[in-house]
Amino acid sequence: MRGLVFHAVGDVRMEDVPDARLVEPTDAVVQTVAACVCGSDLWWYRDTSAKAVGSRCGHELIGTVTEVGAEVRDIRPGDFVIVPFCYSCGFCPECRAGVTSACRNGGAIGGANGDGGQGEAVRVPWADGSLKVVPGGRPADDGVLASLLTLSDVFPTGHHAAVAAGVRPGSTVAVVGDGAVGLLGVLAAARLGADRIIALSRHPDRQALARRFGATDIVAERGREATAAVRELTGGVGADAVLECVGLDEAMQTAFRVARAGADVGYVGVPHGVQVPVGYNFSRNIGLRGGVAPVRTYLDELLPEVLEGAVEPGLVFDLRLPFERLAEGYAAMTERRAIKAWAVAA
Repeated sequence: MRGLVFHAVGDVRMEDVPDARLVEPTDAVVQTVAACVCGSDLWWYRDTSAKAVGSRCGHELIGTVTEVGAEVRDIRPGDFVIVPFCYSCGFCPECRAGVTSACRNGGAIGGANGDGGQGEAVRVPWADGSLKVVPGGRPADDGVLASLLTLSDVFPTGHHAAVAAGVRPGSTVAVVGDGAVGLLGVLAAARLGADRIIALSRHPDRQALARRFGATDIVAERGREATAAVRELTGGVGADAVLECVGLDEAMQTAFRVARAGADVGYVGVPHGVQVPVGYNFSRNIGLRGGVAPVRTYLDELLPEVLEGAVEPGLVFDLRLPFERLAEGYAAMTERRAIKAWAVAA
């Protein structure tokens, strides 16, 4: 089969790789229907974090089950499924608490010795605890297909930031970061009933999409100027909830500074060089919650709304590529020529 492989910084290639196959009796093999490039993929693509040469790429996909292990009970061949980027057993204490991304028996698609999510098929461990069957099967509409693809990671991750920050009806929310996660954080905040959503964004195309998703205000400044702008918009108070969707220290510092006293910052950006200002947070009673999104936990809530058309997170995709050319999505996103790239494989 074909799959994307990491060769060097800035160099990923679609090439022949071993076929995905069952290893454990709780596994399933999923044929990829659509896959995409995640912003977190760009960390190692740009040499900000390490990745082993020759390892497989990607972790966001949806597809059709082709084979299941002998102990799989709830998933069947032919099921069209969402593949959460973190697989989970469904029965350990962490899974029972809803933190499926911390499953003690789990891991990540595309992790050590994994098939990767940017290939023609993938082995998914703990199929019953991980996969979410889409009622009605594969949709005919590509817009719905794109929105279903966001459920493998990026939409639940934006939702996780909003939940962690305590967004509720009537809230004033600030969203730091205008990548795909930040934009879907805007959508998540609007869905949860925020009254005012301030999106921090410097790019006109992303500003326009943020407004379409529900942003009421745009702040184009960064650093101290961004803090001053948000403070001015909120009458000097700050935001009731702040979503940090970048993972860099400047973004985190801005998130804390635009939060009102007693607010929470929900963070989902993979931290790189972040320093938490404990003294400032202590004096202002600002909380910090978040982390790796427990995607499987959120799917029961988010999937029906996607199928009903109540939300359209798939609008975040602005570059569709042939599957064989999915590597081009990495360069396009790195150079900010695209917000998020995707491909239909089958």
